[in-house]
Amino acid sequence: MSNLRFQVVAEAFKKRPLEVETPAERPSEFFAKYVFNREKMYKYLPLDVYNKLIDVIDNGSHLDRSIANAVAKGMKQWAEEYGVTHYTHWFQPLTEGTAEKHDAFVEHDGKGGLIEEFSGKLLVQQEPDASSFPNGGIRNTFEARGYSAWDPTSPVFIIDDTLCIPTIFISYTGEALDYKAPLLRSLHAVDVATTAVCKYFYPEVKKVSTNLGWEQEYFLVDVDLYLARPDLMLTGRTLMGHDSAKNQQMDDHYFGTIPERVQAFMKDLEIQALELGIPCKTRHNEVAPNQFELAPIFEECNLAIDHNMLLMSLMKKVARKHGFRALLHEKPFDGINGSGKHNNWSLCTDTGVLLHAPGKTPEDNLRFVVFIVETLMAVYRHEALLKASIMSATNAHRLGGHEAPPAIISAFLGQQLSGLLKHIVNSDNETLFNVADKKGMKLDIPEIPELLIDNTDRNRTSPFAFTGNRFEFRAVGSEANCASAMIVLNTAFAEAITLFKERVDALIAKGEDQTNAIINVLREDIRTCAPIVFEGNGYSEEWVVEAKKRGLDCETSCPLIFDHYLKPDSVAMFERTNVMKKNELEARNEVKWETYTKRIQIEARVMGDLTMNHVIPVATHYQSRLAKNVHNMYAIFDESKAKSLTSRNLKIIEEIAERTECIETMVENLVEARKVANKIESERDKAIAYHDTVAPIIEDIRYHIDKLELIVADELWTLPKYRELLFIR
Repeated sequence: MSNLRFQVVAEAFKKRPLEVETPAERPSEFFAKYVFNREKMYKYLPLDVYNKLIDVIDNGSHLDRSIANAVAKGMKQWAEEYGVTHYTHWFQPLTEGTAEKHDAFVEHDGKGGLIEEFSGKLLVQQEPDASSFPNGGIRNTFEARGYSAWDPTSPVFIIDDTLCIPTIFISYTGEALDYKAPLLRSLHAVDVATTAVCKYFYPEVKKVSTNLGWEQEYFLVDVDLYLARPDLMLTGRTLMGHDSAKNQQMDDHYFGTIPERVQAFMKDLEIQALELGIPCKTRHNEVAPNQFELAPIFEECNLAIDHNMLLMSLMKKVARKHGFRALLHEKPFDGINGSGKHNNWSLCTDTGVLLHAPGKTPEDNLRFVVFIVETLMAVYRHEALLKASIMSATNAHRLGGHEAPPAIISAFLGQQLSGLLKHIVNSDNETLFNVADKKGMKLDIPEIPELLIDNTDRNRTSPFAFTGNRFEFRAVGSEANCASAMIVLNTAFAEAITLFKERVDALIAKGEDQTNAIINVLREDIRTCAPIVFEGNGYSEEWVVEAKKRGLDCETSCPLIFDHYLKPDSVAMFERTNVMKKNELEARNEVKWETYTKRIQIEARVMGDLTMNHVIPVATHYQSRLAKNVHNMYAIFDESKAKSLTSRNLKIIEEIAERTECIETMVENLVEARKVANKIESERDKAIAYHDTVAPIIEDIRYHIDKLELIVADELWTLPKYRELLFIR
């Protein structure tokens, strides 16, 4: 092992866990300590202002700007008790991260001094530079004005000495430049459309909310090893590295004992997350070595997404404190599981959960089936668009490999629910809705109580699976903003449920009984969406063939998949539901194509640098050492004996020569392919060129480098290997 690499690995292995200061209170007592939630609102705001603000949050009432000064005053008073000196509008531009500009609570007092001030005007809106964030051409460089506007439905919180105010971000001309604005519109569309259908069953329903429970997977790697891998630092993944002899094949990491250092990190992360109102519930080892998961209790969708973005930022910060780097790339290591962010999506009213079954009455069961089937209709109509919503240069590495769902969208219902839908199609209206509850399973072990078995199994290869009272969208990537997928899913569902109601109402207007009208439309929709339902193995080659026969989208090229945002059906859906206009969709696609290109461009440049400055010099140095050994053997032994003793070395020398020559040629081709692609003006065509001509060369170079890693002396190899990166001591 080279001296530098030896020192780096040795230092990483010597680390001990930090002591984490645990609050004396129970989690429920310090939960949301740094959040301006309802409890704090009630304490710091005048009662009439509090009531108006709660009406906005709960009922979607118009925000009266006249209360902004009183709200700002209360927020400032509360924040200053924690030593807060600054405030920021916290928003989510199209960078997959968050953005913030901090301003102090200070203004001139007119007497040569300063006063601490925070007005309603500063709370409600600010003016970030709209040309410096990705905007897809909506704003020219010289057209800088944009606005961030307070989202009162997501509570303000404190990070260090700064009051963070969740906001939307729009251009001067009103187009959304972020994820939150269209997300809020999609949630409103679901509320309006679904509440109308709920009236068929529950006239008292006033509001429908979308709930989200995300499951955040991530890797941890020692900071010293991370810093010794330029590819990890600059691209988020290892561009080279041969499999470790032992990785995940023993299945011993999944749900295994959490390493002591990782446990300390998790504990610290959870405490800080709970203080920020993030309801952390579950933590465990994932399947791959060094891979872990954190999951919260379900929350309202908008708040859940804000919390996920905040959690990812917090995770990186806490990891540094504990001598780790948190890796959120979907596929940081080849040959083992990648990281996803399963999005568990559900619907609930102010009176109950819409996807919960069985019901207490036939009407309840009919309600359950309606919302299941119309969700399937949403997925069926826009399966390619849903794939586009989760596709990226990074997630493309994960989909279809090592437990990740394939790049074909299908829905899994389970044997019982699938059987029920077939029964509805084929039976009369009197015996339709026999929806079973959980049944018991008795084990032949007297000490073990009866188990309650769910009415659906799980299918880990399904991208969109019903799991009891929710659908699990498993294809979302680890580093993605959940809003991208949720915007499309919410909007598609709002469209589906709206079309359902229009058809039911048309039958009722013709004199048909309401229940019969609902059942007749349901039967038609069950037949229509049947191609999207698949219960089998999504990894099989047979499924690809079958999916094509069913008319499902099987495209795997990331830039081409993005085209579905601009298909006529997609544009019509977004515009009809008032979620996004065509020019906003066009702008977002420009950003997606440009982001894809830049990701691959950075990887290509890093690969070229590492190849020519690390790999080739090390390989040729070892080759020279072997050549010297061969020369010395011939000087010591007779020709016959020397030939016998050096035959293996000669084979290695020849292999190194062939592989380094091949690598050097490929690097030249890589540079040339980039030059050709960079001259293309269209962002779409440029992204396609990078996908078709640049990315494949990167993988070809990797193949030869990984072969060299196996034959070059370990002591010379400068980059930490997988066996060192993947096992936290």
